[in-house]
Amino acid sequence: MKCIRVILSISFILLSILGGQSTTKAADVLHLYTALDPNEAKIYVEAFTKDTNIKVEWVRLSAGEVLTRLKAEAKNPQVSVWFGGSSDEFTAGRKEGLLTPYPSPVGASFLKGTLKDLQDNWSGFYFGAIGFGNNTNWFAKNKLPFPTSWQDLIRPEFKANISIAYPYTSGTSYTTLATLVQLMGEDKAFDYWKKLEPNIHHYNTSGSACITQAGLGEIAIGIAFSHDILAKGTSKGYPIKATFPSEGTGYEIGVVGLIKGAPEPELGKKFIDWVLSKRAQDLLQAWFRIPLNPQAEVAAGATKASELKLINYDAEWSGNNNKRLIEKWRQIIGK
Repeated sequence: MKCIRVILSISFILLSILGGQSTTKAADVLHLYTALDPNEAKIYVEAFTKDTNIKVEWVRLSAGEVLTRLKAEAKNPQVSVWFGGSSDEFTAGRKEGLLTPYPSPVGASFLKGTLKDLQDNWSGFYFGAIGFGNNTNWFAKNKLPFPTSWQDLIRPEFKANISIAYPYTSGTSYTTLATLVQLMGEDKAFDYWKKLEPNIHHYNTSGSACITQAGLGEIAIGIAFSHDILAKGTSKGYPIKATFPSEGTGYEIGVVGLIKGAPEPELGKKFIDWVLSKRAQDLLQAWFRIPLNPQAEVAAGATKASELKLINYDAEWSGNNNKRLIEKWRQIIGK
């Protein structure tokens, strides 16, 4: 009888240990979607795991694709965090009821005004402006000046030599569309895009892909965010020069947010706090993003807001009109 009690006790201890290990393992895995380039996202994910010992399982999708995926999973969320992408898409996600408020104490001192959601559904962590990534060899060969305005892009000399992403898959492209609408007015912006269409060589699903294509000489101009022009163009040794529209350009506040019904909400909050820390924001130098934490270091050569003519970009309006503008674009452009 004593032997049986000993065996049962040992069995209970082993089950408790194994059960505890299983519970700990499950609790220490964070799941997220990211709209950042996979090579960039890896930098932050690995650093977060090193700092916190929390494993991260992640999937990379363009911002529009993340929004679509989260809508489909709304009744049974598969991830806890949406990491990276413009505040426009996150505002659209908030409107769809996909996010839940989390006012991170780490960002309380510097996330003011448009740098965070009014209801704390997302927190900004970087700035980036829309610009043109130009292949210097193509321009030298064709003896043409670089484009320095939106109107330059519709010149016949650039026929089939510009690339951009689809506005419904890419936050970069949607920000471009919203920029033109806010700059020109809706009707004129769509008329402008119709004039731009003959100069579009092709559309991508990813907003930054056009910079690699421009660097390889497949096209002359890629329309993308300033940090992607530097990170995927100039810093890679490609013959790329960045220019910006003289009429004014739009920009993104790149953000992070907690998913409503998140399977690991506490881990998600830890990740958001970490992303807003100086430690994490210093890592943004690798991709030339402008950090929002004022204590963080800025990469040499990164494009700052003070160096550009920016429009009074209204990301809240843009996010609230996301679905309507994309549907209109698809009807008019037919893509």
